[in-house]
Formats: sequence, C-alpha cells, structure tokens
Amino acid sequence: MLRGLELASLDRLILINHLTNLESLNQQVQRADDEIHSKVCEDEDVLIRSEIGSIERLRDYKNLASWAGIAPSLHQSGSVEYHGSITKQGSRILRWIMVEAARVAVNHDDRMRVFYERVKHRRGDQKTRREPYGSRNMKRYQQKLDSITT
Repeated sequence: MLRGLELASLDRLILINHLTNLESLNQQVQRADDEIHSKVCEDEDVLIRSEIGSIERLRDYKNLASWAGIAPSLHQSGSVEYHGSITKQGSRILRWIMVEAARVAVNHDDRMRVFYERVKHRRGDQKTRREPYGSRNMKRYQQKLDSITT
C-alpha cells in the first residue's frame, strides 16, 4: 500500500528504506517469539517431568489428575454423589504449571478455546479457570500426558 504511493524519488527512497527496516524488525521479533515459545515449552515439560517423576507408576491420566490434586473431590452417601472443588492434594507446583499450560492452550488451540467457552458459559468464568482440565476434557488431557511420556 505505501510502496504504491506517488512520491518524489528521494522521498520514495526514504520510504522504502523505512519499510525495509520495519520488515526486518518484524522478522527479528518473530524469531525471538519463536525462540521464547520453544524455551517455555521445554521448561514446562521439564518441570512437569521433574514433579511427576516416574510416569510408569501412574496407570492413566485419571491417576495423574488425582495424584496432582486437580481431580474434583467426591463425597458419597448411599446413592447421593457430590463432586466438589479440586482436592489440592499433591504437588502445588505441578498444579500451577498444568493450569498455566491449560491457559496457554486456551489462547492458542481452537479446540481448547471452544471447550473453555462452553464451560465458561455453563459454569462461570472462575470455575473454568480453576478446572481447565476437567473430566469433560479427558481426551485432550490424555494427549498431553502421552506427549509428556514420549
């Protein structure tokens, strides 16, 4: 758009130089963003692995969720069953990094964003923030667990 403007030759040269510099800066920013993103993902993986330890001792994602304290509590009496808030048993750091990873996923993954919006509409914003990996998102949680173990 700006390159097509009718300008005097000196003005055109200055404009083209500025546009070229701007394009170069945009490329540098993109490369820096990509590097930061890759380091953050590596750090999340390392932190999750260090908190979990040997993943083989956990049978499936449900065991991991329960062990990490992000599974909802369950109260039963006879035929009455009540699911409460998360148990908060286990590693506080593991819960924190999993919630942060879920927030990033909501911002960058369309399926997670749709799921988040659906739960937000049904339960309210604070509930969706507390339990982003709730029981209705078991498949995505299992995929994350699989990616950690490989």
